[in-house]
Amino acid sequence: MPTIKELREEQARIATNARAKLDEIKDDTKEVRAKEIEAEHDVMMADFDKIGDKINRQGKMEKVERDVLEAAEREEQEKREGKRPNVPAGQAAPGEAMDYRTAFHSYIRAQGQLGDMDPEARAVLRAGEQKVEHRVQSTTTTAGGFTIPTELATFMTQSMLAWGPMYDPGITSEIVTSGGGVITMPTVDDTTTVVVKHVEGTTLTDDGGSDVTFGSKTLNAYPFNTEWLRVSRELVDDSAFAMEALLGNLLGERLGRRANLELTIGDGTGDPNGIVVASSLGATAAATEAITFDEIMDLEHSVNSAYRMGPKVRYMMNDLTLKAVRKLKNGDGDYIWQRGGGGIPDQLNGHAYSVNDAMPAMTTGLKAIVFGDFSKYYVRKVGEPLIGAIQDKDFWPGFGIAGYIRFDGELSDTAAVKHLILA
Repeated sequence: MPTIKELREEQARIATNARAKLDEIKDDTKEVRAKEIEAEHDVMMADFDKIGDKINRQGKMEKVERDVLEAAEREEQEKREGKRPNVPAGQAAPGEAMDYRTAFHSYIRAQGQLGDMDPEARAVLRAGEQKVEHRVQSTTTTAGGFTIPTELATFMTQSMLAWGPMYDPGITSEIVTSGGGVITMPTVDDTTTVVVKHVEGTTLTDDGGSDVTFGSKTLNAYPFNTEWLRVSRELVDDSAFAMEALLGNLLGERLGRRANLELTIGDGTGDPNGIVVASSLGATAAATEAITFDEIMDLEHSVNSAYRMGPKVRYMMNDLTLKAVRKLKNGDGDYIWQRGGGGIPDQLNGHAYSVNDAMPAMTTGLKAIVFGDFSKYYVRKVGEPLIGAIQDKDFWPGFGIAGYIRFDGELSDTAAVKHLILA
């Protein structure tokens, strides 16, 4: 299997060849030949994207394999030490650091009561805490049975799906609070108020026409959960994996997908006001299900230059829209999509961009691209996403595991982020 380094080198080679392929299209190139070249370019870029998917999968797979190997090494060490005789369950041997799985089992035995746990176990559990469907996870079905070790694989293949950037730190302005009380954000727009010329010896006008008008927007704390996922005791005992950690990761991804969806297209009624809905109109595409470079420039310049200079200015669109945009050229025949290098990320017309598959498609009436200063979009988080487990009569002798998240989002200034809508 190729290494990640080799895959990236292959990507670079494809990108170079794809650019050279499109450069074959000249002003005098016949339309039939131009379409053939574009089709060949599309095949190349599809291969480019497939390799990118392989890189993401392989990176995550390597992490899973490392985690499994480390867990196996810990278990082997315990066996060599005689399974740590005379050490109470849920505690580490003297001089030995407690691992996450030991701490988690201590949490289950304590019925979820942190105060009843050993202080070391509480610390390990908190350090490892992850930042539904209701069916039984058992040893005999696809809901868990294939994780039981055989003489073959000791790793797990996990399907991946990108969930987008809106909950990620650094993209928007983040407010983290310990409680969920309403946050009021004062707003003011004084950009249209003018200063008048003074006439010597006259009294200044005081009719209220130049008074500053303040407004406000609010950030609530809307809760979402994964529902309980039931895990059998047999699966916990027999699996080669630390099921609580594996399931915790999967539930964390579920929470991440929902958070990104709400912060992107939430309508603000009982949920966050997503950045697409909150943004204002910047440009309208003339053609159905197509975008031109001129229209992207119209969108960019519909945002005032004061916002375009911000450190968090970016485009955002879904992957299929990005594919169409990557083919566009400016008036000089140069691609507006620029491949990064040397630590510089890829850019669109000199600006950063984010791929977010929760964004609407290039379809008539939908807002396919947003652009602007994302620092004006505030994401309010109540603590961190939680992954909780419980063992009671409903789940015993196994346990239940679920995820919980609480957040909100709002655009403080609709002039800061604008969208392009398809006619």
